[in-house]
Amino acid sequence: MTAVVLFACVHNAGRSQMAAAFFNQRSGSALVRAVSAGTSPGERVHPEVVAVMMEAGIDLSREKPRKLTQELSQEAAVLVTMGCGEQCPYVPGLLREDWPLEDPKGKPLARVRAIRDEIRGRVEDLLERSPWSETTGESA
Repeated sequence: MTAVVLFACVHNAGRSQMAAAFFNQRSGSALVRAVSAGTSPGERVHPEVVAVMMEAGIDLSREKPRKLTQELSQEAAVLVTMGCGEQCPYVPGLLREDWPLEDPKGKPLARVRAIRDEIRGRVEDLLERSPWSETTGESA
């Protein structure tokens, strides 16, 4: 059975999309996968996020923000919230981390790149600490 790591932010149009994409790219394990969702999903992934992720070799142009539902959260083993404050979900029984990350929406590309790189580093740290780390191999 595959474990699910759920990345959640408000609009599911930036931070959580980047985190799930990096996690899935770097995990190297069939034992775990990441999904992302938002408490109030946007219409599309922010264009500036699509641009900086393309620079990192990941295409988010076809991804669609989705709503964080009770059903989706029940599939997860870990919930990582990202700067959504009072709107962050609480799901009893889930391991939870909060990453206080700046929203990349409307920011200059240089700032969005910095947010992207911080997310990548946090994902790598999460993978190193995770119970699936034996199967992740090198993440560099």
